[in-house]
Amino acid sequence: MTQSLPKTLDDVQEEHLETDILIIGGGNAGCFAAIEAKKLNPQAKVTIMEKAHIDRSGCLAGGMDAINTYLPKDKTPEDLVRWSRAQAGGILREDLALEISKCLNEPIEEWERWGLPIKKNDEGDAKYRGQWDISIQGSEMKPILAEKTREMGVEVVNRVVATNLLYDGEKVAGAMGFGVRDGKFYAIKAKATIVATGGAGGLYKPYTNDGNDSHHQIWYCPFDTGAGYAMGIRGGAEMTTFEMRWSAVRTKDFNGPIDTISVCYKTPMINAKGEKFLAERYSEFGGDKAPRYIRASAPMEEILAGRGPIYVDTREMTPEQIKELKTDYLNERPSFVLHLAANGHDIGKEPIEVYGSDPYIVGGHTASGYWLDNNFQTTLPGLFACGDVAGGVPNKFVGGCGAEGLLSARGALNYIASLGELNSDLTAQIAAEKARVFNPLFADAEGVLPRWMEEKMQRIMDEYAGGVHQFYRMNEERLDNALRHIRKMKDQVKFLYAKDLHELMLAHEVVDRLDVAEVLIYHLKYRKETRWPGWQTRMDYPEKNPDLDCFVNSKLNCATGEVELFTRPYEQIVSGDRFKPTL
Repeated sequence: MTQSLPKTLDDVQEEHLETDILIIGGGNAGCFAAIEAKKLNPQAKVTIMEKAHIDRSGCLAGGMDAINTYLPKDKTPEDLVRWSRAQAGGILREDLALEISKCLNEPIEEWERWGLPIKKNDEGDAKYRGQWDISIQGSEMKPILAEKTREMGVEVVNRVVATNLLYDGEKVAGAMGFGVRDGKFYAIKAKATIVATGGAGGLYKPYTNDGNDSHHQIWYCPFDTGAGYAMGIRGGAEMTTFEMRWSAVRTKDFNGPIDTISVCYKTPMINAKGEKFLAERYSEFGGDKAPRYIRASAPMEEILAGRGPIYVDTREMTPEQIKELKTDYLNERPSFVLHLAANGHDIGKEPIEVYGSDPYIVGGHTASGYWLDNNFQTTLPGLFACGDVAGGVPNKFVGGCGAEGLLSARGALNYIASLGELNSDLTAQIAAEKARVFNPLFADAEGVLPRWMEEKMQRIMDEYAGGVHQFYRMNEERLDNALRHIRKMKDQVKFLYAKDLHELMLAHEVVDRLDVAEVLIYHLKYRKETRWPGWQTRMDYPEKNPDLDCFVNSKLNCATGEVELFTRPYEQIVSGDRFKPTL
């Protein structure tokens, strides 16, 4: 379909909407937030602003084969916090983690009632494939969730890219963006806003980048570009723990998950010598059950020591197990089954090679994201957060992000119950943002295309800020170099040029990623220690620093444009050794 593009800014039509609760992002957490808000207050107007289409948007767009956190009958919320705390190297918000754990199973049980198939054991209970994760047939889980969202009467504005927040004084009063299909500028005024845009992928060059047009052949959802972080960063919101990046071992050349193989079918990782190196060299950390950052770092260390390549050893699997494994992958990564077939790969005879992923900022797996209060409100009044964009609680995964959606909706409803009318004139804000958003569309055609700037950003982050090609290693001088280049690029975004609305979206994704990358580098510089090898490996500070047993937080000083770093103390609520699981 040929788009009719505006010739001048005056040609851009505006769409003005008002709502009680605006949810930016219609993935798992966003949809659950919308459903919960309508369930608790059917009279409230709830609106979702979604960049794609909620039927197939977010990290769950293609489906899943498991729910990675689901509380068993014989475990308590405190048990889950202890496990998660040890997996995260002792750093997480225990207050928020407990709240999420207490309602963790609620969204999953509702999902099942709506039609999500959950595999059962002989007793009729959810079938566990590991300590906390259950097996599902989740290829249609997102359409099921989207259908329920619409059924609840939620207003959905699809194909609208959020670009910035609206403010009534210091309070967040909605958000702005543009239609990637209709080319309109949208201003949505809201009493409360919930950001649920996912994490940030695509900051680093992936090892699977075979050419200039393969920037996003990655494991994490490539459409989660850090927009939610960036909007908050620009508004001066407090962020936490960006330096706890997420990287993981993935199937080589395909970048697919291996938990289905290693957890469900108990297949060990081996090196080229046939050694089960996790059990043999990392037993003090738990061997095959070591924290995820150890399991990300150890294979790369084996390669550096001359014992690569690294494999998941599938050769002991039975033909029945192999068939079941491939069926599981059809629920989440069906193309991996095709990848094996296309390469004539018989995994019963030949193990699956694995390698580390590029790093991501994703609060559903680590603790990176917005700093929240106990109502899941950010430090910007009226702005709440849930899912991968919310910080403090690692190992939330699907169930925890859904639970956080429920909790953020409850917080938002409580907030608007005591809120008066929004009276500020937002005209000037809207006009300024409209001009900023559409500037690349009217820029000089000799300018910089988004993919060119994105390629440079990914290369800088990979080379200087601990990318996979550097085996996640970094030092102060390289981080300084990364910061210098990224700040220079932030000044160069004024030269971005977009030929159409899709490229306009790509241009703003680059802008958002640069804002996130800058804050990330500051966090990596501040933590002068190595607390999570693989996620945050400082070659110049290889040991833990007990003085940094805390949260590293940041906030943009909007007056000076400088990122300010500071710490918040760790508060232990759940008993036990923070660094070792008790289960």
